[in-house]
Amino acid sequence: MRLPDEPELPLQINIVPMIDVIFAILTFFIMSTLFLTRSEGLPVNLPKASTAKQQQVPTRITITVDDKEQVSLNRKPIAVDDVTEQVRALVGSNSDVLVIINADEKVDYGRVVAVMDRVRKVEGAKLAIATQK
Repeated sequence: MRLPDEPELPLQINIVPMIDVIFAILTFFIMSTLFLTRSEGLPVNLPKASTAKQQQVPTRITITVDDKEQVSLNRKPIAVDDVTEQVRALVGSNSDVLVIINADEKVDYGRVVAVMDRVRKVEGAKLAIATQK
């Protein structure tokens, strides 16, 4: 029971803790999305150009030399002597092809050089060697 002298207090909902939680969640999502971007270069301020165009990603061909010195072209085993013909067939008339060599660190250096030499015989194929950071 309420006494007649008691003033009636208005009901209030305190939303400050809810706002704090929302800002904490928002900060978490902003910080986590900053780590999702992957940059291969150093952070610089790039110049602006009105005639800039988006570069197309070149076609990629992967040659793998595993620790048993088995050579594979796009995950299909091949002989070292067939590398030039197979890569030439994949390149075709496309002049913008990137050939990536994934070689195990235990593979003989001469084996990797033999594969690289055969890839260099193909016109229009750019050569890259995959490494870990």
